[in-house]
Amino acid sequence: MLEELQRRNYSQSTVTTYLSAVEDYATHFHRRPDQLGPEQIRSYQAHLFTEKKLAPRTIAQRTAALRFFYTKTLKRHYPVEEFPYPKIPRRLPTVLSQDEVARLIDSAANLGHRAMLMTLYSTGMRRAELCHLLVEDIDSERMMVHIHLGKGSRDRDVPLSPKLLETLREYWRWRKPKTYLFPGLLKGRPDEVPLSGKAVLCACRKAAKRAGIDKAVGPHTFRHSYATHLLEAGADLRTIQLLLGHADLKHTSVYLHLSQRHLRAVGSPLDAITVCDLEQVKRSRKQIKK
Repeated sequence: MLEELQRRNYSQSTVTTYLSAVEDYATHFHRRPDQLGPEQIRSYQAHLFTEKKLAPRTIAQRTAALRFFYTKTLKRHYPVEEFPYPKIPRRLPTVLSQDEVARLIDSAANLGHRAMLMTLYSTGMRRAELCHLLVEDIDSERMMVHIHLGKGSRDRDVPLSPKLLETLREYWRWRKPKTYLFPGLLKGRPDEVPLSGKAVLCACRKAAKRAGIDKAVGPHTFRHSYATHLLEAGADLRTIQLLLGHADLKHTSVYLHLSQRHLRAVGSPLDAITVCDLEQVKRSRKQIKK
């Protein structure tokens, strides 16, 4: 399965996730996965929902891994119905106001956390993209940030804010990173390895707690806020799509539901009709007789 994933040039994160999912599947039944089939797949999906209480998106990801294993690796021609994807609720993402973003940044625990939060909000990059951001990716001459091998192995450039550049320069003078802009730890000591995604999440949650913000704040919250604020400032959807690295415009269009400027511009059909004055409306609470 590993060779099949590598041959198709899947990203390392997808490879790790898929292999782990099939391993957990086999461990659950205490049998080799090639000795299992549709009956076990259905039972395993029910187990993930009822006992493990996993989110629908997580179960969908594991289902994709099992589908790959059986159809691509083992070449078994199971019908799609044997691998049903769970129905995923479509909820609108959490978006912060610009005032809340400012409070979060000012509540960062230290200069490193402040630089991370400002980078997330200023570029709209994903957590994994931040973890693998290199020092050389900050192009101060062209005032661009180069994001390499984002989701779907797509590169993109986003504008470098002068305010962010000022903070990153101060951060660099303090930390002096060599390879990764935000290096991680190896055996508890700073090393030239990528920062862990958990460390970024922790920085966001600590800042939210210190700022007194009750919303569920994570690295992706900055990405949603970045896109929504750009849209409210007048940026078009196609530009935002390119900045976010979305493969399809339909993924970007969700921010139309979050932009106050666009929602207010539509108005309400109630405003287009004429109704009597409130002074003419009776205040009686008597029930109408049937």
